[in-house]
Amino acid sequence: MTKAVVLTAHGTVENLDDLPAFISKIRHGDPAPASVVEEVRRRYEAIGGKSPLLDITRALAAKVEARLGVPTKIAMRLWHPLPGDVLRDLANAGVDRIAIVPLAQFSAKVYLDAIRSAASDLPGGAAIELEGAANWGTDPGLVAAQAKRVQNAMHALPAETRKNSQILFSAHSLPKIVVDRGDPYERDFRASASAVAAAAGLASSQHLVCFQSQGMTGPSETQVAWLGPALVTALHQARMRGAAHVVFAPIGFLADHVEILYDLDIEAAELARELGMTSSRVESLNASDDFADVVASLARPLLA
Repeated sequence: MTKAVVLTAHGTVENLDDLPAFISKIRHGDPAPASVVEEVRRRYEAIGGKSPLLDITRALAAKVEARLGVPTKIAMRLWHPLPGDVLRDLANAGVDRIAIVPLAQFSAKVYLDAIRSAASDLPGGAAIELEGAANWGTDPGLVAAQAKRVQNAMHALPAETRKNSQILFSAHSLPKIVVDRGDPYERDFRASASAVAAAAGLASSQHLVCFQSQGMTGPSETQVAWLGPALVTALHQARMRGAAHVVFAPIGFLADHVEILYDLDIEAAELARELGMTSSRVESLNASDDFADVVASLARPLLA
């Protein structure tokens, strides 16, 4: 049996001219209003014109491959390299067992389903054995890696600032109806935040949980109820607790991309300033060695 690993993530464009098609794919084929495309383009341009997500995921895959000794590829759910293309290349290379690690620890099923659907569309795709990691937000290795970064961020602050700080744990918001229909996303995120807070030695009075990066809708579209509390609400709560400084801890994300580099480093930092607070952010896991160890540990039993 010939084995491989596929790391699958959300995806991003490398050419900003592809944004209309990318956003349409996110919206299940519904074209985005021009105002939404323009706003997303502005955000990409504000972080230098490119998200680092693809480069980070490729670097992570290289480290995982070195640890496991099997080919490790990346497949993006919503943009190139797409699952169908990646699986076709692996099948042509004789791979017949694939371990899938979704780099979206609270939404594993969505990503695994995308890979399985792509495999079913391939000639002979049914012959490929697919084994995937289920939601893994409380994996001990992941919790330890994230807690270490929370502690590092706190220790980097002057003692007086640290004493008057609040940690804001965040994850990407989802339409509330998704959770109302039984998706475990919110429950798993909150469990992960509790585990990281405990591992980092935080008291309940030192941290808040919130949801960021709600989707954008055009003025003529039906408004969607999103999971809350929103990040702006958490900022107000932190201020009411007497915080002079907030530390953004986006533990729902594993790598730097627009939702971190713009939504937190630029937009949320400005919101904090408007409320009279300074801010900083916990370092992302990206393609760090300890995170590569975590991902390899998830994939290893799936290859057995």
